[in-house]
Amino acid sequence: MNPLLSSSSEAMEVIRADRALTVVRAPAIPDPVALAEALAGSGIRAVELTFTTLGVLDAIGKASAVSAAVIGVGTVTTRDQAEAAIAVGAKFLVTPALRPEVAEVAVAHQIPVIMGAFTPSEVLAAVEMGAAAVKIFPARTLGPAHLKDLLGPFPHVFLIPSGGVNAHNAREFLQAGAIAVTAGTEVVAPLDVASSRWSHIGAKAARFVHSLD
Repeated sequence: MNPLLSSSSEAMEVIRADRALTVVRAPAIPDPVALAEALAGSGIRAVELTFTTLGVLDAIGKASAVSAAVIGVGTVTTRDQAEAAIAVGAKFLVTPALRPEVAEVAVAHQIPVIMGAFTPSEVLAAVEMGAAAVKIFPARTLGPAHLKDLLGPFPHVFLIPSGGVNAHNAREFLQAGAIAVTAGTEVVAPLDVASSRWSHIGAKAARFVHSLD
């Protein structure tokens, strides 16, 4: 069974406590420190930068200086990406799909990996690879009911929906059994990042967090 499922890693503790993490999908991040401070200060401390962002490894290193934030990296698809991200300070990894080589690196470094899956077979495979949690993506396709159905055969698996989660439906996903939800472009819009609208991003993050109650 999953060797990391009961992990007391800082990243998983923060994600479970906040009931949320945020994924940042932007072409570039002009000030990673300001972004991490805005999100962490508004109640979303786990921040997932992604390999689709130019210079993401440099951004991880800079954002990791924000003590209130826990910086991870997403869209990890290769062993080299996983190793490089951990080397610069990433505290958790997120994959878009089942990636055995990424799981191997995460387990070897005792870094939690949140592995992308959608079907029951994929969820089970992710758990067997050592995923600390399973990202149900795209969550918008079947909605909260899909998570509830998956938890029938897998009641002890940590599920985190991503893709289509917003302030209007986030609480429904939590009520369906998700341990946390992923805030996306509704909170961190690429244009806001490009324009360095950090206070605006912080305000949207705060509204998202409030919607969870």
